[in-house]
Amino acid sequence: MFFALLTLLFLDFTGTMHAWFGWLADIQFVPAVLALNLFVILFLVVLTLLFGRVYCSVICPLGIFQDIVSYVSGLRRRKRHRFSYSPALGWLRYVCLALFVVLLLAGFVSFASLLDPYAAYGRVASHLLAPVYRWGNNLLAGLAEKFDSYAFYSTEIWLKSLPVLVVAVVTVIVLCILAWRNGRTYCNTICPVGTVLGFLSRYSLFRPVIDTEKCTHCKLCSRTCKASCIDSENAQIDYSRCVACMDCLDACRQGAITYRNRFRSGTSMADKTADTGQPDKERRRFLSTAILLAASATLKAQEKKVDGGLAVIEDKKIPFRATGLTPPGSLSAEHFAQHCTACQLCVSACPNQVLRPSTGLHTFMQPEMSYERGYCRPECTECSDVCPAGAIRPITAADKSAIQIGHAVWLADNCVPLTDGVECGNCARHCPVGAISMIPSVAGDASSPKIPVVNTERCIGCGACENLCPARPFSAIYVEGHEVHRTI
Repeated sequence: MFFALLTLLFLDFTGTMHAWFGWLADIQFVPAVLALNLFVILFLVVLTLLFGRVYCSVICPLGIFQDIVSYVSGLRRRKRHRFSYSPALGWLRYVCLALFVVLLLAGFVSFASLLDPYAAYGRVASHLLAPVYRWGNNLLAGLAEKFDSYAFYSTEIWLKSLPVLVVAVVTVIVLCILAWRNGRTYCNTICPVGTVLGFLSRYSLFRPVIDTEKCTHCKLCSRTCKASCIDSENAQIDYSRCVACMDCLDACRQGAITYRNRFRSGTSMADKTADTGQPDKERRRFLSTAILLAASATLKAQEKKVDGGLAVIEDKKIPFRATGLTPPGSLSAEHFAQHCTACQLCVSACPNQVLRPSTGLHTFMQPEMSYERGYCRPECTECSDVCPAGAIRPITAADKSAIQIGHAVWLADNCVPLTDGVECGNCARHCPVGAISMIPSVAGDASSPKIPVVNTERCIGCGACENLCPARPFSAIYVEGHEVHRTI
């Protein structure tokens, strides 16, 4: 249920899922740490100290993804009990954790996010699963339109970043190979979150316990444990690697493994119920069903834009910006770079196609703004609403209309009134804050072609002028970013 709902956060392009289940992203470990969300951090720490690594088996989407791959692999008859105990690679776990911390402290959060399980799965969902999901939606929209129904509407599918797509593909390949053969190898050797929670789970109050008097050392629990943490020969469990999946309880035919308070001695309630043949009441129970609501809209499918119905309009190209644009609410480029985990949730949620992953070295995979496909509408606050890491702080529509993330710059060489000798004024008409005025290009000659002039004190950098400028392939007006945002 957690996995399905969290995946839909990255697939849903209507914004409906975030209103109900956005908290699933907020309770992820690394985003909570970067956002200094002490309540969530305390909740996860207490949860682990009480019940072990429940976060890894229930809340973390990458961990559940590995379980799904491992489960499919186990459907093969001869591979159903294919695991075996292996000693912990403690040195590798703590080296990866140290590398992760060093990258965070050095400000290379985008590279540290390569090890973050939540961000890694976000890139997979956003760049591999979302296009398939949208293709299916567009197929339904096309079929519905044939029956004069507009319960679905088409959405644009486009490649937002080839490098990030490659990263997502490599991530899936590596995880599938590891999980197909050895279950939770990634979680217990590479994942920094698994290492931190594994250290805490050594002291968890409730845990699987082996009754040495009942254990026959059949090794069935070891061959079922996807974390490879049960040493059946010595009847011991490495609790730093145990993800509390409870598979060993189901596998043990002697009822020698029970989930109980580690300080309690004697026969547990689980032992008593096992002896009488009743169901084990201490085993984990899952919800059997979950209600998923699909959103519908009334917008008609967007057709291919053409000029006068004849020639296809040439696509715009990204202009060079000396300073990149970061979303309103991110405070500054430095704050954004230090807190963003590059999970791509805001990229998936942006309804205006403004956000796409950066290819810059320092901000690799972190979202950046560009206005070739749309502009940042002043009334939209989707990215600030969904960001779980505090990289984009929550803002209201009123706040956003007063935040200056950049300012417009006019390029005379591309301006239609000067190049083609026709009237335009598109930028001035559509500026939501009235920061652009049209003046005669020749001083004192009112009949000369009118050109735009930008009031940089009023401009908020929304990009409406850049996006709606008819000049191709580069707009005659573009937005230059600000290192530090300011309120105007």
